[in-house]
Amino acid sequence: MSQFKVLVPDAHMRDLEVERSVSGSLIDYQVFDETDPAAIPEAVWRTCDAILVWHRMKITADVVAKLERCRMIVRVGVGFDNVDTSACRERGIPVSNVPNYGTTEVADHAIAMMLYLARGIGTYEKRLKANLKSGFVAEDVPVVRRLRGSTFAAIGMGRIGTAIARRAAAFDMNVVYFDPYLPEGHELGLGFERVDSMEALLSRANVVSLHVPLSDETRNMFGDAQLQAMKPNGIFINIARGKLVDVDAVHRALMSGHLAAAGLDVLPQEPPVPAPQLIESWRANEEWLAGRLVVTPHAAFYSEAGYVDMRTFSAQILVDYLTKGRLRNNVNPGRRDTAPSLKN
Repeated sequence: MSQFKVLVPDAHMRDLEVERSVSGSLIDYQVFDETDPAAIPEAVWRTCDAILVWHRMKITADVVAKLERCRMIVRVGVGFDNVDTSACRERGIPVSNVPNYGTTEVADHAIAMMLYLARGIGTYEKRLKANLKSGFVAEDVPVVRRLRGSTFAAIGMGRIGTAIARRAAAFDMNVVYFDPYLPEGHELGLGFERVDSMEALLSRANVVSLHVPLSDETRNMFGDAQLQAMKPNGIFINIARGKLVDVDAVHRALMSGHLAAAGLDVLPQEPPVPAPQLIESWRANEEWLAGRLVVTPHAAFYSEAGYVDMRTFSAQILVDYLTKGRLRNNVNPGRRDTAPSLKN
């Protein structure tokens, strides 16, 4: 069997050692480290048999129009909002993601953010660094509270939402969730309370955590109205997608005092340059925000083991389809009549 040409347009790891350990000599990887599709020769787009895309390259309809031979696109990760899945569907190109990596890392990260904020860790650390004697005091911290008995509100209860909710329950928190896309009775298998509206969820929430994909429906789903609908003095966590949330609204809610604290692993623009006012205030260590905001660089998914899983599973999905026609984790089901033949 001859080699398949697989384009990796925005590779983080140019050696692809992990991917080659899965595909062997079956695949000829054409590796680039670009963010602009125009930086890659048009002939490469037109002659590739498949694409492994990370998150820095947008596969737009214009790019899809060039994919004369492409049989499949695999998004190396969970989110696939950087791929025009509709255009791919019309072209007959299936798009798959990798949902079965990093779940534990993301769940741990969300809970770590909640604990960091709810237990005043940042404030205590800052005080002790400044003065070991006067800073050696537990009281008068912006955000410190008991988690037991409080309500953890999850928006979305897929793999990651479930993993986070289980961890919250282990801290004796009451877990409530809202997810209109899950079948009736789903809550019976979990043992968590399910509500039928966002309003019902937020009115009870002490901690709100987002676990939904980015789409036209969910873009900017969390703003002033939703933050104000939360109980006063709540904590907000976003480890999903930055564009789900109006960061300026988070800034206003924190400044007003209605929101006690927030943890953000994702931002609307990454890296956040130019920085929104909230991030500028955080970087400047403005006193009003001290101990009330934690920001990480879209790192919730990451561990060395998780990274290997992500890359391994991506290559396995690709090989399964190219060699066996086995389609896994497809995110754009539908029309396939124009798909290039799987015969090599």
